[in-house]
Amino acid sequence: MLQKKVGTLPEWDLTDLYDAPDNKKFSADMEQLKEMVHEFEKEFKNAILIQDAPVSDNAKRLKKSIVAYENIANAMGRLSGFATLHHVTATNDPVRTKFYGDTQVKITEISNKIIFFELELNNLSNEILEKLLNDKVLSSYRTWFENIRKYKPHQLSDEVEQIFHDKSVTSFSAWNRLFDQTISNMKVDIDGDSMSLEEALNYLLSSQEKDRKNAFLSVTSKLKENISLFTHIMNTICQDKSISDKWRKYKYSEQSRHLANNIEPEVVDALVNTVELNYSNTSHRYYKLKSEMLGKKYLESWDRNAPLPEAKSKEIKWNDARDIVIEAYEEFSPDLAKIVKRFFDEKWIDAKIKDGKVTGAFAHPVTTDTHPYILMNYQGKPRDVMTLAHELGHGVHQVLASDLGPLLSDTPLTLAETASVFGEMLTYKKLIKNTEDEFERKVLLASKIEDMINTVIRQISFFKFEQLVHHSRKDGELTSEDINNIWLETQTDSLGPSIKLHKQHKYLWSYIPHFIHSPFYVYAYAFGDCLVNSLYSVYQKDRSGFVQKYTDLLASGGSKHHSQLLQPFNLDATDPSFWNNGISLITDMIDDLEKFS
Repeated sequence: MLQKKVGTLPEWDLTDLYDAPDNKKFSADMEQLKEMVHEFEKEFKNAILIQDAPVSDNAKRLKKSIVAYENIANAMGRLSGFATLHHVTATNDPVRTKFYGDTQVKITEISNKIIFFELELNNLSNEILEKLLNDKVLSSYRTWFENIRKYKPHQLSDEVEQIFHDKSVTSFSAWNRLFDQTISNMKVDIDGDSMSLEEALNYLLSSQEKDRKNAFLSVTSKLKENISLFTHIMNTICQDKSISDKWRKYKYSEQSRHLANNIEPEVVDALVNTVELNYSNTSHRYYKLKSEMLGKKYLESWDRNAPLPEAKSKEIKWNDARDIVIEAYEEFSPDLAKIVKRFFDEKWIDAKIKDGKVTGAFAHPVTTDTHPYILMNYQGKPRDVMTLAHELGHGVHQVLASDLGPLLSDTPLTLAETASVFGEMLTYKKLIKNTEDEFERKVLLASKIEDMINTVIRQISFFKFEQLVHHSRKDGELTSEDINNIWLETQTDSLGPSIKLHKQHKYLWSYIPHFIHSPFYVYAYAFGDCLVNSLYSVYQKDRSGFVQKYTDLLASGGSKHHSQLLQPFNLDATDPSFWNNGISLITDMIDDLEKFS
């Protein structure tokens, strides 16, 4: 039925990685990886430098070890990436699930043998390391060394690190897998039709309140049925992290995330505080306006993402969505548009909804010597077009940074959302430009405001939820009601008085994957949105040279600190006004929407 409305949806072609799980090349590459790791361990363990050798000789030796380490990372990434991508489109297939699980175990066992490398690098004295980095053969890796040195205070002995690594398959990763399989296999009944959670959630975008309410009650009832399991998973994830944090001497739950993001805690605090202070001027104000536009005294839980009255509900065909996004990029940068086209032409996207396919969307970088893949569940809504633009932004970013190799291409999560959100902005501007009808422009504006509120305000409320849950978990196991109440508290604060939360709203925390997969990831979305708002403001004021500077920013991957990357645009994330400027674009758009009303 959906395919008739939106056209044939693409499924990705993984043959650039491997033809099939039982492909002889997969087994051969796994054996080759074992040999690569064996040789690496044999040559460099306890011998990353040669005692009393000249600095230049040791610099060359260290460079040799780093290149070998990167080759191992790419070989490992290809194998694990294929297993992951093969699994996520059919998590209900026991054969695929077994293959994925077995691959995880093998990769963990193999990678355990190279844990020593970064540990030994961190044991080098600052004096010796500085001399080595001053040699031109290593200078390009300075940022990588600086990043791993930050973990030195939290580094454990080789033996304990290996135990943590081995146990990851049966601890954190195992609970992630259980969560994914539970969500993917969940069936929601709406008016006698059994459908996936992803399809059921799409009904919350219906123009008919009856359909939205029915979907909300059906989804939350299904989540309620599984709330004991989700509560157990959340408790375990929190406790698992708490144990790790205790051993590694992290002072608070989100400290490790800040470290991984290469972001100062005071910068995150400034972002969070600025967003919280603007709840009333953004989300509270918008939802009050929306309730008036819907002719209601207040919004119900199922009205939050409801379309405006008389908004056209016609599905956007896949080919049209593709053209919209490509053209948006083409107008900004033909070079970036060429990269975007490759995702469509070379079958790097899987957009078809299938039983057992994971919900949501992501861009998987796989390895720097292959290419990324994008997963989404396309249903023809304007928001799906934005999701496509968002994930393609990630894909473009990953392609541009790939020349840096696996150690420097990986971008901190805060900056990883830059290209994705910027891609959304380009696409939104393209849609607005092509729309002459005033009412349709109003609909697009309202939709963009909602997207920005969901990206900034909602994600910060998620971050506050996580902070409270992880903090509360330290005092003992949390009941479902404990977590539900924290959820309602943080949602009430962020959504404001114009939304009346239904009693079953309290279960909605349980399907959000970021809480399980990547604790405290969510503030990166708000960081990225506010950053893009500031970047786009610079672009609007002076376009000369902007595209090249922006492309350079993306191509820098994780090789530079955010302060260095933003300097060419005269932006400074440590300046409190930076975040206010990011928020002001949202408030300005709400001003514009009020003029329509």
